[in-house]
Amino acid sequence: MNRKDLGLLVLILVVGLFVYLRNPLFLSANNLANTANLVGLFGLFSIAQGFVIITGGIELSVGSMIALLGVLFVDMVGRMGIPWPIAAATVLLLGIIMGLAHGLLITKLRMQPFVVTLCGLLIYRGMARGYTADATAGFPFGSTYPGLDFFVARPFGIPTSVFVLLVVAVIAWVVLHRSVFGRYLYAVGKNEEAAKFSGIRTDLVVIAAYVICASLTAIAAIFFAMYTRSVQPSGHANFYELYAIAAAVLGGFSLRGGEGSIIGVVLGTILLQILQNLVNLLGIPSSLNFAVMGTVILVGVLVDQQWGQFRERRRIREAARVAVKLHQS
Repeated sequence: MNRKDLGLLVLILVVGLFVYLRNPLFLSANNLANTANLVGLFGLFSIAQGFVIITGGIELSVGSMIALLGVLFVDMVGRMGIPWPIAAATVLLLGIIMGLAHGLLITKLRMQPFVVTLCGLLIYRGMARGYTADATAGFPFGSTYPGLDFFVARPFGIPTSVFVLLVVAVIAWVVLHRSVFGRYLYAVGKNEEAAKFSGIRTDLVVIAAYVICASLTAIAAIFFAMYTRSVQPSGHANFYELYAIAAAVLGGFSLRGGEGSIIGVVLGTILLQILQNLVNLLGIPSSLNFAVMGTVILVGVLVDQQWGQFRERRRIREAARVAVKLHQS
């Protein structure tokens, strides 16, 4: 855990203590379980966003992906009667195809990630609404599906989504911080041209980042579909890409690319959900949620920019100091 992560952990504890002092229900078993479930759900696609941001890219279609894939999953299981493992595998495959399409458009056609994923945001949301004719997709009343309760179960009082997030976070940490591929991701984000001249197949690295992002988002889509039990395509997962970006930025992922920590993005997700909880428990209008998200992103980017400039100035001073010593010797 680096200093940024440690500082974020301290901030979480301070905010949590403030919320508890204002409303002791914050530490009730039910509230903690619900908050933990949301941390698990949002953490999945926040980690996914981190893999893209570290390459210097952005994924704006996360919310629309969750809406479209959620609609398809519910419809396949509820209306078509397809066994849920097959439906889940289909959703995961579709997520991989979406990520692959984004990666190919960005690397082979040299389109800007912002443009590609913004178009994805509009296309997937429109497809979800068109597929259901703007109607809500849901499971038939009273229907049961053996094994599907896994996604909403709470073994030992802990939501399944938390266990899944822990597994994903550990794997993502190993991939990002202890593997050759992780070093390639950092290198591409720092300087793609330099990475290319170093022999790194930068296009494949960027494509892989978008495929990983879309795959984890597909898993999150299934969890969200089971969490809500129905999907209203015009509103389901609206602006979730903002939550993912905010969590990643809070966790130390630089929007310039080349920096980031998996522990940080998980802590960023926890902080955002505590802030959401604060809004609910203190009776603050829920319409201010977006103002909170916008402020968090703004402050996070500002801090990241100032920190980057500080480190650059320090590096220049160190280089100048070394040059002076060499000259004097």
